Amino acid sequence: QVRLVESGGGSVQAGGSLRLSCVASGYPWNNKCMAWVRQAPGKEREAVASIYTAFGTTYYADSMRGRFTISQGNAKNTMYLQMNSLKPEDTAVYYCALAETSCGSSWSDLTAFVYWGQGTQVTVSS
Repeated sequence: QVRLVESGGGSVQAGGSLRLSCVASGYPWNNKCMAWVRQAPGKEREAVASIYTAFGTTYYADSMRGRFTISQGNAKNTMYLQMNSLKPEDTAVYYCALAETSCGSSWSDLTAFVYWGQGTQVTVSS
């Protein structure tokens, strides 16, 4: 059974930092695209960043580039999202997602991600 388990969410003030973690199990995660996706209240889900596990190639949404850093752990079935300079508009549920293919041009295509975690809440206050 495929499991993606996120952790690390919480409440911070604007300008603060958080580090999210995602551990994948039950699926051959090698050479796959993993992503962080968020959903703010009343809004659709949007891709934050993705990483191709084979080479560590990363992709970012423009609004997150420079503030957020996606990475994978030494075991490579673990993924992180370091979030710095957080803004109130970053408040959302953050999900870990896994595709069955590489990233490439579909790194932000949510329909490409087959497996999802349960999400972790990030709240940024002004």
